[in-house]
Amino acid sequence: MSTHTTSRREFLKVASAAGAFLAIGFTPSGRLFAATLGAVSEGSALGETELNNFILITPDNKITLFNPRPEMGQGTWQSMPALIAEELEVSLDEVDIRMTTGAKRHGPQGVGGSASVRESWIPLRQVGAAAREMLTNAAAKRWGVSAGECYAAGRKIHHRPSGKSLTYGELVADASKMEVPKEPKLKDPRDFKILGKPMPRPDIPSKVNGKAIFGLDATVPGMLYASVQHCPVIHGKIKQFNADAVAAMPGVKHVIKTERKMPHKAVEAVAVVATSYWAAVKARRALDIEWDNSGYDKISTDDYFAATREKAAKQEGNDYSDTMGNVKTALASAAKKLEAQYETPFASHAQIEPMTATAWVQGDKVEIWAPVQATDGVIDEVSNYLKIPKENVRMNTLFMGGSFGRKGYYDFVLEAVHISKQVNAPVKMIWTREDDFSNGPYRPGMISAMKGGLDAKGKLVAWEHKVAGASIGHQAFGDNLNGKPDGWAAETIDRETSPYDIPNRRQAHVHHDTDIPIVWWRSVYSSTNAFGQECFMDEMAHAAGKDPLDFRLDMLQKSPRWVVLLNKLAEISDYRRQRAAGKAVGIAISHCFGSTAAYAITVSKKGNGVSIDRIVCATDCGMTVNPDTVRAQAEGNVAMALSAAVKPGITFVDGEAQESNFHQYPLPTIREMPDVEVHIMESQEKPGGAGEPTLPPFTPALFNAVFLATGKRVRRLPVDLENLI
Repeated sequence: MSTHTTSRREFLKVASAAGAFLAIGFTPSGRLFAATLGAVSEGSALGETELNNFILITPDNKITLFNPRPEMGQGTWQSMPALIAEELEVSLDEVDIRMTTGAKRHGPQGVGGSASVRESWIPLRQVGAAAREMLTNAAAKRWGVSAGECYAAGRKIHHRPSGKSLTYGELVADASKMEVPKEPKLKDPRDFKILGKPMPRPDIPSKVNGKAIFGLDATVPGMLYASVQHCPVIHGKIKQFNADAVAAMPGVKHVIKTERKMPHKAVEAVAVVATSYWAAVKARRALDIEWDNSGYDKISTDDYFAATREKAAKQEGNDYSDTMGNVKTALASAAKKLEAQYETPFASHAQIEPMTATAWVQGDKVEIWAPVQATDGVIDEVSNYLKIPKENVRMNTLFMGGSFGRKGYYDFVLEAVHISKQVNAPVKMIWTREDDFSNGPYRPGMISAMKGGLDAKGKLVAWEHKVAGASIGHQAFGDNLNGKPDGWAAETIDRETSPYDIPNRRQAHVHHDTDIPIVWWRSVYSSTNAFGQECFMDEMAHAAGKDPLDFRLDMLQKSPRWVVLLNKLAEISDYRRQRAAGKAVGIAISHCFGSTAAYAITVSKKGNGVSIDRIVCATDCGMTVNPDTVRAQAEGNVAMALSAAVKPGITFVDGEAQESNFHQYPLPTIREMPDVEVHIMESQEKPGGAGEPTLPPFTPALFNAVFLATGKRVRRLPVDLENLI
């Protein structure tokens, strides 16, 4: 296994040295193709064609599988090659894994929205199956036998009657001349040897022994180091700074004005560029910068939430298209009605590896080494930023030390590029932890304004969920929200992702803008919306005098997978017996990114608060690549959701973030982290996401349990679980 990325030039050099080889891939339209090479050169016709090579087989029977999805800890280094390897009949310890570098013919090369396996499940399996069929046909032709008498196993094609075999490498030249099957036959899932089986991840040994190359490990001959001072008051401008005095310090090469280019705004900063990182940081501390903070020194999260609450209460907002019935009329005639607002704070991604990128701008060309969520996305943004052709941007994608959405926002890459261009040298730019916490972007703070009505029999007949707050789509992508709701903000509240059968139901969005930088955070709006959606569903259940589980099941009869999942959750958590015994067991369920997840969380009264006694998670994510990875993602989601629920959020006062490091923005410690029991539903359905869907329902399940234990309904986060009363 290799953590190396391969450029087109290097690929051609390897191919030339190897002799003939077979490369299988597919075009942007999805058409499979194969290519064979003898000795080639960069200037050849093939050298000008960036082939979409996911499989490379050379005559010496070495196999390289190309991974198009960056690895940030979620397991794509295994899952993407595993899809190919399953159909190619090879194990992952028999292949070399390499990252793609952004060529269009590799298709999507980004990670986010828990989409990697969902989008690649069929295409990458087809790539492996096509290669297997071509190799099988080549062997059958050489032996003069029927292809049906041959089978693939262990990097060989075997002839069943005679016991003869040929390696893939021995067949590669013949196979490459054959027509690529348009619809290769995929294996029956019952015959899977890799997919769906718990297996060690191939990236783990290199991450343990230090051989894996993360963004902070990038090294380029002759590179300099940059540390950047951004304005403490977010978006402030530079008046003047002591460039000459700092430039005279040991190791310092340049002290320059630079910029942080965000999607909605470019802000000024000062970069110190030196021969070592320590020299850059030390000199940065000596900077004396006079800032112009006018217009930004009044930014306050308290003011933001006060205005958002008022808007949520007074404005109707813009309806989503799946609104049905007449909520106003139904509420007016309801036997019992409730109303509440639920609030979630701004949150930092707090990934372990801060922002870093290494860039080398040379005229109209640039090479980048960075931990990013989308190789092709960075190429597009840098090309637009520098106004150079995309083919002049060379990208080397490295392992990410966590991301959770942050490294899909490329301000830090553009900042490194801007610095390198000015100093005409390769530059490794590193943000400190304080830079990361103080500058964002963050998960937006959101309000869920809820209304519900029950008839005389306790049936939910009216439901309204208004999502109020800043829009990622508007700020980061310029979406026009005049008279329109934010489509992303409907996650977990629309009828598709929350299919409760309610005759009068309204989903709406109230936009309240902010200058605080925002972007997606693990599970995006689902992490905020599910809190209001599922806690208020519990409020309505208690108002109806019904068990919260039965209340939900009654409205989900048209959604059998939800019913099965909730019943399984009740079974494995012993929900009904525990509730009958008076235990405080809170439940919640939500759907996002193609998967549904539910929790049963048990808490007990402890002093003025509660302690978490048990966490049970059940998830329906369809077929899986590696169930161990799904469990690991669920456990990580619990840690992240717990942190956002009970630890301080990000707050701004007078334009400055008040949380600068983990002493002010703590994460749950190992002693605070409860055990998590994860049950993965057996399924032959198409894969759903795994990295995010188990996060949103945790928080409402926790606080539904808190209500049962204390009688206190928590509607504003974060809270201290030890001091609730």
